[in-house]
Amino acid sequence: MQAVEWKKDYEEFEKIARQFYEGEIPAQKYKGFSGGFGSYAQRGGKLSMLRLRLPGGRVSREKLGFIVNAIEKYNIDKVHFTTCQTIQFHNLGVDAVCELAVEALDYGIVTRGGGGDFPRNVMVSPLSGVEEGEYFDVAPYAEAAADYLMGFIKTVKLPRKLKVGFSNSPKNEPHATFRDLGFAAREDGKFDVYSAGGLGNNPKMGVKVAEAVDGCKILYYIKAMVNMFVAYGNYENRAKARTRYMQEVLGDKYAETFREKLEEVMKEEQLDIQVEKKEITKQSDGETVEDKRVILQKQKGLYAIEYHPIGGCPEPSKFKELYAAMADMEQTELRIAPDETVYIVNCTGSEAKRILEITADSADTLFESSVACIGASICQVGVRDSQNLLKTLVESSKEWGFEDGVLPRIHISGCPSSCGTHQIGRIGFRGGVKKADGAMQPAFVLTVNGGDEQGKERFGEQIGTILESEIPAFLKELGTEIAQSGMKYDEWYEDHADRFAEIAKPYVE
Repeated sequence: MQAVEWKKDYEEFEKIARQFYEGEIPAQKYKGFSGGFGSYAQRGGKLSMLRLRLPGGRVSREKLGFIVNAIEKYNIDKVHFTTCQTIQFHNLGVDAVCELAVEALDYGIVTRGGGGDFPRNVMVSPLSGVEEGEYFDVAPYAEAAADYLMGFIKTVKLPRKLKVGFSNSPKNEPHATFRDLGFAAREDGKFDVYSAGGLGNNPKMGVKVAEAVDGCKILYYIKAMVNMFVAYGNYENRAKARTRYMQEVLGDKYAETFREKLEEVMKEEQLDIQVEKKEITKQSDGETVEDKRVILQKQKGLYAIEYHPIGGCPEPSKFKELYAAMADMEQTELRIAPDETVYIVNCTGSEAKRILEITADSADTLFESSVACIGASICQVGVRDSQNLLKTLVESSKEWGFEDGVLPRIHISGCPSSCGTHQIGRIGFRGGVKKADGAMQPAFVLTVNGGDEQGKERFGEQIGTILESEIPAFLKELGTEIAQSGMKYDEWYEDHADRFAEIAKPYVE
């Protein structure tokens, strides 16, 4: 759909947004409308956020230029990389949010459907196309899926949001096996398809509905998924209006019912696609570089640089530095990962050294690369300030001085929605409350042993609720014992799950 067609929609968005800021529309009603344009009012209702749809988390240099200009023009002081591979601008006034949403269209960035009851940003393994050991590059198929899904925004009313993901290997970074619809690459160059999974309240693993699907057929599965959601999704109760609840409605017949919808689509429509596989023609400059944040690409002599700003919140000025450096770097681009990491891909050795310098503020340890949603200081529905907790823990970890890997990457969500993906963290925290000293106190539900690797997927087990103030002490005690064992966390936990529970017990009782 052309930018000019989308721009017409934003005329209504501006009208309603200004009415909200004038106090003419209540917050809940505005939320139901503005989400469809990728924007929500922040806590307090005085400022807004804007979510940029970036299929597969890919940020070309042109799109990066838009982000740089937006930050400077509107004095944006907070930017967040999300676990759905998007970029969020925060603390925007009404003029900024209305104008930015339209200006983004000229750069191929659509905010429409970034929130609300619509197909969301299509997720992809962040290093697809450049990663050594991947089955194949799934990004072209994801781009075709993203274009197709945008068409449903104006034509179909869904019960709630619909998330689609493509993984290029069993690492399963975009959680293809437990998305609303997921395409998991196979060694034979085809996809296995999973449906009706998801994190959050009542999480579910996806149901495998098809095996060995040719990439040219993916749109049939997307249309069948949309038809399934329309037919069996819950339009009456928003708490149960996600595809995973259709597993409860259909039980063992879910896969069979999906295939029936698929057959109908295949009889009625012609949705075969041919994708253009983009080749990386860039050559090595002969220089080599070694660093723990440098990843060798499958293209000989090229590198990807890992950059993880603490909490997924880089200094806004960092975008300008990267943009300037990438001016003469052919075929380089940013890729946002589902764990709030960013990769700068297709760098020669000398270019990689330059990017390493610019991104020197990156997390230095696995623990520092922990994941946190934007948190309750900004999010209206948030319960706890996950960003503040992570900041406290990172600062404390520098004092603890544990060897890298003694504590794992943790995942923090401010509420049950799991925007911080706490349910798949080795250690996860979910915002809540706990009674202590006769009063309700800020707390987090502790989960352990989550994982997203295909074939080993599991949701973390809830251990109990821990006071926010006691989380640093708990992690310090845990890390001290692991450090004394001479092991790293993953190795230690494998044989010490019971001991983990014992260490946690005094904190969660």
